Amino acid sequence: YARDRGLPHSQCGKLIVATDSADLNSLVQIRQKAFDNGVNDLVWLDQQQANLLEPQLQCLAALHSPSTGIIDSHSLMLSLQADFENAGGLIAFNSRLVSAVCKPDGIVLQTQDGYEVLASCVVNSAGIDAPGLASKFSGLDPDKVPQAYYCKGNYFSLAGGRSPFSRLIYPVPQSAGLGVHLTIDLGGQAKFGPDVEWVDDPSRLSVDPRRCEGFYAEVRKYWPALPDGALEPAYAGIRPKINSANQPAGDFLIEGERRHGIKGLVNLFGIESPGLTSSLAIAQAVVQASGFT
Repeated sequence: YARDRGLPHSQCGKLIVATDSADLNSLVQIRQKAFDNGVNDLVWLDQQQANLLEPQLQCLAALHSPSTGIIDSHSLMLSLQADFENAGGLIAFNSRLVSAVCKPDGIVLQTQDGYEVLASCVVNSAGIDAPGLASKFSGLDPDKVPQAYYCKGNYFSLAGGRSPFSRLIYPVPQSAGLGVHLTIDLGGQAKFGPDVEWVDDPSRLSVDPRRCEGFYAEVRKYWPALPDGALEPAYAGIRPKINSANQPAGDFLIEGERRHGIKGLVNLFGIESPGLTSSLAIAQAVVQASGFT
């Protein structure tokens, strides 16, 4: 899609790294899971092979994903908007939904300014607000709406220089996230994150500089040369969790009529990362779940 639309992107590749012996089994499982899901281009690298690609990397082994890339997310969103509008779609920004009534002939949506529309198909893709929005649908069984939990991810950027790596560097995933990994933007700047911070208030998006110490320890597992004082607070985001810190991980619930019994309604719950990366595939799944073509 990015190539066809001329969107800024780079297929830079990624290394998923095992920094101690305990990680090696996880790396084997990741490789098998990738293969089971049709990802056949992962290459197992030993330490020497990994260092030929990234001399500053410290690891025991790594999986190289050459097809991984980065994209200008804002350009992508603007392109999707243009596609929608060129197909005859109309977008009403800043239209807060206050209620929805599920009826046999469709779903009546009412916005905060009193506007009403009868929709034959409604897709609830409100991110962290998706469970709360679903609870406003009169006629939808509350048992079909998961509890929302919020897991904050803080990022720190590398001050005063370009990334020491030309590829993305990911440790093996942790329980609630993908670990403190290194990503680069299209300008070659590096950022590290996200960490895992369970919060009650999703509006608290400031980055506490004190969390920086934990970042140094995590990053130095795969980049021991990280200088003191090189990290500075960047930004934070909220993972739209549908499980608590003490529950098994659950994500990517795409639920249509078969699940909740409401014709034309598709709820998207727990669309975490890589929701943006897989947005076009998610759209295909939404179409299937909606019953419309």
